[in-house]
Amino acid sequence: MRTREMAETVFTPSLEGMKHVKSESSVILTKPFLDVCKQILPVLDKFGAAMALVKSDIGGNITRLENKYSSDPSKYEQLYSMVQEEVQNKTAKVIYALLVNTYKSTSVHNWVAMKLAPNREKFMEVISGTGDIKADIEKFCTTFYPFLKENHDFLASVGLDDLKAS
Repeated sequence: MRTREMAETVFTPSLEGMKHVKSESSVILTKPFLDVCKQILPVLDKFGAAMALVKSDIGGNITRLENKYSSDPSKYEQLYSMVQEEVQNKTAKVIYALLVNTYKSTSVHNWVAMKLAPNREKFMEVISGTGDIKADIEKFCTTFYPFLKENHDFLASVGLDDLKAS
């Protein structure tokens, strides 16, 4: 018996991953959050050269945070434990760069990239795969944005909302 394949878009892996970002007690978990951030990188590829710098910056920050997480997974199981340590050590630039710059740049850069796409219909066709791209984009935005907003609010609570990433 042949199984029916699920319709997918470039957002499907991210949407699946977002189901696992929070613990049962609603705490953002480091590994699942970083995995979702990584799954966004192929989406940025679909925007072409307009997003190459953003992709490189976010990808580098994800790698640095993954390395830190890997150094002690139990210590850094919760994303904010990493942030709190960086705040105490006054080394919060990397976590800030990933969390806040992703939060601030997502809507602006995606809008710019969409405006720079030479043929919007062709672009939507390229990213749609076999699924409903408009529905997946809407679901992605409504599901991922609250994680980024929560991260930004947490950083603001520890005085990092105005820190400049370098």
